[in-house]
Amino acid sequence: MPTTATDLDLNPAEGAREPRRSRTSGIDRALQILDYLQKKGRPATAYEIAHDIGAPLSTIYVIVDDLVEKELLDRKDGGLLWLGPRLYQYGLTYARTLDLLNVATQEMHELAQSSKETIQLCGRDGDHMVVLAMEEGKDHFQVTSRVGTRTPLNWTASGRLLVGHLPEAERRAIFARSAIASPTGRAETDKDVLARAAAAALEKGLSIQAGESDFSVACIAAPIRDNQGACRATISIVVPDVKLKQENPDLITMVKKSARRIESRLGWRADRP
Repeated sequence: MPTTATDLDLNPAEGAREPRRSRTSGIDRALQILDYLQKKGRPATAYEIAHDIGAPLSTIYVIVDDLVEKELLDRKDGGLLWLGPRLYQYGLTYARTLDLLNVATQEMHELAQSSKETIQLCGRDGDHMVVLAMEEGKDHFQVTSRVGTRTPLNWTASGRLLVGHLPEAERRAIFARSAIASPTGRAETDKDVLARAAAAALEKGLSIQAGESDFSVACIAAPIRDNQGACRATISIVVPDVKLKQENPDLITMVKKSARRIESRLGWRADRP
């Protein structure tokens, strides 16, 4: 069946050159088909696809045949169509190029630029939180925790998030052996209170602490969670505590959105608070 002027010939004759408009339109149709199946979450017929994306059935048949031939789609019994094995290979290659630290560092840079504040990426090192990466904003607010700094989990907003996904008994055991008084004397040390607070913060997708590790220093942290909901790292904004209630810019919203974008780029769930 011949293609129309709005379709992409995925098998052009040798030496033939398709108009720019035709090539782009055909690619768009192919992407519509792939996106539709991904969102649907199950195999579908060519008729269903054409009807739901609003495309001519003849057009969908042509593109589907080419996609099946190239293993970008798989035709199952009854003519049902599903994502093909070639997409899996692409996905594996893409996944190998991704790295949490690299992806998060890029987002950290963008957040520092937009908020003009100091941004930190933190992870867990046993019973401590460790600063994995850091970028200072234009305001150059000085903080004592630099890259590589290890801090007791109970002193920081990030520390609580990093254990929030663990079973309650494990959270209590961690805080029982690691929670100590902070230099300011304001950090919570009760294991039961900390265990509950850690779970609540992760559920909320936000943890805020002020003056618990350093006087007049506040931290607004959001968790970076994998597909199982485990907090793999945190991204946080470190500011003078007087900025906690500011609305312009809205630092809380900004840091939560940054965490969700990191999760999304890594292929982790982003439909969280």
